[in-house]
Amino acid sequence: MPELDALRGLFLVWMTFTHMPTRFSDFVNQPFGFVSSAEGFVFLSALLVSRVYLRDAREDESGLRVKLWRRTLKIYGYHLLMLAFAFTAAAAFAARTHRPALYNLLNFYLAHPIAAAVGAVLLIYCPPLLDILPMYVIFLFLTPLALTVAVRYGWRWVLAGSGLLWIAAQLGLRELAHQVVVGVTHLQIPLQETGAFNLFAWQGVWVIGLWLGAKSVEGEMPLARVPGYAVALCGVVCTFFFEVRHRWLGPHLTQETLGIQVDKWQIGPMRLINLAACLVVCYWLRRYLVRLVAREPFLTLGKASLQVFCAHVFFVFAWLALLYGDIPQLHGFRAYGMLVLTFTGLFLVAAREVRLRKAERLAAALPKDSSVAD
Repeated sequence: MPELDALRGLFLVWMTFTHMPTRFSDFVNQPFGFVSSAEGFVFLSALLVSRVYLRDAREDESGLRVKLWRRTLKIYGYHLLMLAFAFTAAAAFAARTHRPALYNLLNFYLAHPIAAAVGAVLLIYCPPLLDILPMYVIFLFLTPLALTVAVRYGWRWVLAGSGLLWIAAQLGLRELAHQVVVGVTHLQIPLQETGAFNLFAWQGVWVIGLWLGAKSVEGEMPLARVPGYAVALCGVVCTFFFEVRHRWLGPHLTQETLGIQVDKWQIGPMRLINLAACLVVCYWLRRYLVRLVAREPFLTLGKASLQVFCAHVFFVFAWLALLYGDIPQLHGFRAYGMLVLTFTGLFLVAAREVRLRKAERLAAALPKDSSVAD
C-alpha cells in the first residue's frame, strides 16, 4: 500500500521540520491541535507491523518471534550506531565548544560517561532525539506477545491491558518502574535522562495501531463503522483543540492551563481524546489525504523510514552545533541552506536504500528464473 509509505514519509518530513533549529519549527510544532508527527509515526509503524505479521501470529508463533526479534535487533543496531556518533564526535565537539544547544543534549553523558554509556546500551539512558528508537525497540520486542494473545484470546484482552497500563502511567507507574530499575542496575540515572516518552502511556498508541492494522487485514476496520454524526462530533472536538492550541479561546483555555491533560510525553486524557478524534476524521477524509500525500518525495522517504529517521537525527545534531550563545534558531540564508541540504541528504539516503532493496529482490529472483528456464 504505497499510501502508507507516503504517510510515513510525510511524518518524517514533519518531524524533521519540527526538530530543525529554524523558525519553521514554530509553525509545524503541533499545528493541528495536540497531535504531533511522533504519534503518527508510532501509530503507523504499529499498523504496518500488524498488517505484515498477523498471518505469522496465526500460523507460526515461533517464526513470528524470530522475524520480529530479528527486526528488533536490526533497529537496535541502528540505535547503537547513533549512540556511537553522539558519544564520540558530537560529545567531543560539545565538550570543546560548550555550545549550549548541543552541550545540553549530552550533559549527563559528559558528566557521567560510564554510567551513561552502559545505561544507553541497556535502553535506560536516552538523550533527547535518541529516545524514539529505544521506545520502538521495546514495543517491537513485545509485539509477538500482543499478537499471540490477540489471536488466541481476542483483541479485547490486549486493549484492556493496554488501557490499564495507560491509566497506571497517569498515576505514576513510570516513576515506580524507574526506582526499581535504578535499584536493580545501580545506575544512578535521573528520571529526566531516561527519555521524554512515558512508555507506559505511549504503548497505547502502539497497541491501537496493532489493533487497527489487524482489523484492516481482516476486512473489519472499526473506523468504517463510525456513524456520520460521530464523525461530525469528532470534527468539532478537533476544532476545539485546534483553537485551544493557538490560544483563540482566551487565557483560561490554553496549553499551559490544561497542562498535563494535553501533555505530549504523558499522552494525557484530553490529548488522547484529541488523538482519537483526529484519527476518526483522518480516516473519513482518507480518500482526499491519499491524493494529497501519495507522491514524491514522501513515497521514497517512507520506504526507507528507518534510515531516513537516523539520517535526520545526524543532520539535527550537525545543525545544533552551528548555534552559539543564546541564539535558539538559525535565520536567513543559513536556515534555508540548511533545510535544502538536509532534505536533499534525506532523499539521497532514501533513494539509495530503495535501490539496494530492489537490487536484492532482483538478485533473489534470478536463481528461480534460471531454474524455471532450465
